[in-house]
Amino acid sequence: MAAASPTRTKVLWFARLEYRFHAWRERRARARGQRASVSAYPGYGGEDWVRVLGRVLIVPPLPTRHGGAYAAVRGWRSFAAVPIGFAQVTVTIDGVSHEVVADRGGVIDTVLPACLAPGWQPVTMSVEESEPFETRVFIVGADVRFGVISDVDDTVMVTALPRPLVAAWNSFVLDEHARQPVPGMAVLLERLVRDHPGAPVIYLSTGAWNVAPTLQRFLQRHLFPAGSLLLTDWGPTHDRWFRSGREHKQENLRRLEREFPAVTWVLIGDDGQHDDDLYTAFTSDFPDHVAAVAIRRLSSAEAVLAGGRTAVNDHSAAGVPWVTGDDGAALLARLAEVGVVGEDGVGAAT
Repeated sequence: MAAASPTRTKVLWFARLEYRFHAWRERRARARGQRASVSAYPGYGGEDWVRVLGRVLIVPPLPTRHGGAYAAVRGWRSFAAVPIGFAQVTVTIDGVSHEVVADRGGVIDTVLPACLAPGWQPVTMSVEESEPFETRVFIVGADVRFGVISDVDDTVMVTALPRPLVAAWNSFVLDEHARQPVPGMAVLLERLVRDHPGAPVIYLSTGAWNVAPTLQRFLQRHLFPAGSLLLTDWGPTHDRWFRSGREHKQENLRRLEREFPAVTWVLIGDDGQHDDDLYTAFTSDFPDHVAAVAIRRLSSAEAVLAGGRTAVNDHSAAGVPWVTGDDGAALLARLAEVGVVGEDGVGAAT
């Protein structure tokens, strides 16, 4: 067997150190009488299964003026929470309880059997005999043939910061009231859902799970359609210093294709990261599973802050419609031209 490389050995050592650090923080928190709770996130599923998402944390208590120990977790406080690795969680779906185990970072991402009606359905999670925390999963009906996958930063939410500072600023400093939506994007997504009843909406982002509560409130506040969140976890893995956001998106795109082979997707992103390359590769591999691709063009200032625009591929010969625009209104108009959404008051072609 080949010897492990020095770089991999260092990464493995750092990952173990991170786990020990969190274990030390957990012991200190429990010594102060704090208990674990579950932060559950909206998932999705088919008519006989669900993908359940959440995280087990010990959250720093909030002052009573904020509404209790586990009121809305904002900014730095979400990153001050202690992840509880390998916690045993009880997930209850339609009266049936399942025992699942969180991963090393406290993340719950598992598929469970269930027979649920299409649409939003409740799921509860609890840990260490805590009060159940309720979330929802969107069940995709067997007759559904259309879905929406959207990026978040610079696609539905204006970032307007140098890329290396985006995660720190958005996560540690701001809450959802200080963030601004990309003009017209909520209307675009709402029109797609309205024209295709029963369509799932997936918000696929490289953001950390820590920002999920803030992101959910942002989407609700700005009237984006409800959707499932697919975020990622920060920190080292067994073979790299930080998880790859690009791989996270690529793996989930392919997973959704496998899970819903009858669904064709509208893929929405921007030209400031890797969305064009990722969607190009996915469309090349699965052209029958893509209804259209919509890429938002960043403004000159946004492009500078994002580190420049990604070189957009030539899609003139593509069999799948590719549209670009500066905002949601422009993308909506272009998608109407290619028949993915209908004109005002008229349903889209099927």
